[in-house]
Amino acid sequence: MDQQHTNGALVLFSGGQDSTTCLAWALAHYTTVETIGFDYGQRHAVELSLRPALLQKLRRLSPSWNERLGMDHLIDLALLGTLSDTALTRETEIAMQANGLPNTFVPGRNLLFMMVAATVAYRRGLTVLVGGMCETDFSGYPDCRNETMQSLQNTLNLGMAQDFKIETPLMWIDKAQTWQLAAQLGGQALVDLIRADTHTCYLGQRDELHEWGYGCGQCPACTLRAQGYAKFISGQQTQSPD
Repeated sequence: MDQQHTNGALVLFSGGQDSTTCLAWALAHYTTVETIGFDYGQRHAVELSLRPALLQKLRRLSPSWNERLGMDHLIDLALLGTLSDTALTRETEIAMQANGLPNTFVPGRNLLFMMVAATVAYRRGLTVLVGGMCETDFSGYPDCRNETMQSLQNTLNLGMAQDFKIETPLMWIDKAQTWQLAAQLGGQALVDLIRADTHTCYLGQRDELHEWGYGCGQCPACTLRAQGYAKFISGQQTQSPD
């Protein structure tokens, strides 16, 4: 485990696989950790309803995590959903658009999330912003790129006269490695918690618990999660002694 840092972190925590893994990562690296979630009218709003119980279960996984985990902030960003016309904010079939991006892309979402998170962090005296952005296993969203996050960090620091640091632990790893990171951080207990108690499906379906977790099994989020889990399990079996 890396050396502990005394400065505080604010984690963008949706209640999904990636943000839960990032929260565990932050709890392993920082002595003070708070969480922030956003209600922007997403179709998969079920993720928001899971967050309180998920946070409590994370606390029970480790005494040190329980000690470090502080306030949770849930922010109403309904305006973003009102402005957006996407498959994540409307009852629309998921499809590719003429610009080469899937219609699950919500323009400005991560930019706004980070800006609001920085505003809360400013008030709370936290200096690190942690997000689950990734440009390895992703849908081509431009606001998930490392270049975007680095530029945004610069802008936030200039605009707020602060020294914020944006951390993206998943930026260069795929979904199988995300499962592996969870196993390294919290063992099988965290893997099982992510599998059964987080939500990633774009359509918000939780009728069936698959081997990799709940979801429709067909949307891009479910496909990535399922493929990553299968690769993760295969890797574990390969490494296991006969």
